[in-house]
Amino acid sequence: MMMRRLGAVVLAGGFSMLLGASAYAASSSTALPPPDPTAKNLTPYMIQLRAFDACLITQSRLLNTTREAVHTPCSCYAKGTVNAMSKDEIQAFRDTGYFNDTAREKGLRFIDQCKLKRPI
Repeated sequence: MMMRRLGAVVLAGGFSMLLGASAYAASSSTALPPPDPTAKNLTPYMIQLRAFDACLITQSRLLNTTREAVHTPCSCYAKGTVNAMSKDEIQAFRDTGYFNDTAREKGLRFIDQCKLKRPI
């Protein structure tokens, strides 16, 4: 269960474990948490930074390595995922603070493409 929450952090692009729990809730049948008010005015670049930070934390734990060791693959993941997101997906992130289903699918594709470990 903890691995799923950690995975949700990466896919949600959340900066903290709170956002990871929010994304996990979004992928389950439980009620969704309240929107993250800090995400409301984020630019795509700022969303990318959140995804990058969350990736560094999660992947370094999953792979039992340093954050520096996953810097390049996490950069690949964050840039690729956010650049592939539509305007609607960006707005959905701003509204909730986590990736919606279609953005999450794109995130999984980039996790594989960038040779990272799937957290879920």
